[in-house]
Amino acid sequence: VQLQASGGGLVQAGDSLRLSCAASGRTFRRYTVGWFRQAPGKEREFVATINWGGSSTYVADSVKGRFTVSRDSAKNTVYLQMNSLKREDTAVYYCAATSNYELGYVAHEYDYWGQGTQVTVSS
Repeated sequence: VQLQASGGGLVQAGDSLRLSCAASGRTFRRYTVGWFRQAPGKEREFVATINWGGSSTYVADSVKGRFTVSRDSAKNTVYLQMNSLKREDTAVYYCAATSNYELGYVAHEYDYWGQGTQVTVSS
């Protein structure tokens, strides 16, 4: 599975962005997908996860109520909708995939990673 994250950019606090994670491979619909982020000088942080069918999702407490994760299996794409962005959301965002877990909450549970997309939120 090859993953391509996109949709990042420079926005102001309070704005919205939608990140996309496009995947190659017909079996992508069988993979759980996670979003992680890494700010400069900080460890990679879990953001959200969605199971293979899209019926189950989970987002981190730090983004709950502002971020949602969804997937379009026909397009082999998973989305991270980010609303009410804050400066502390500034980071490189990565998507990852695994076939081993219903939902994945930590980086080592994922086998495949995209290259990351930069999100910068200014005040």
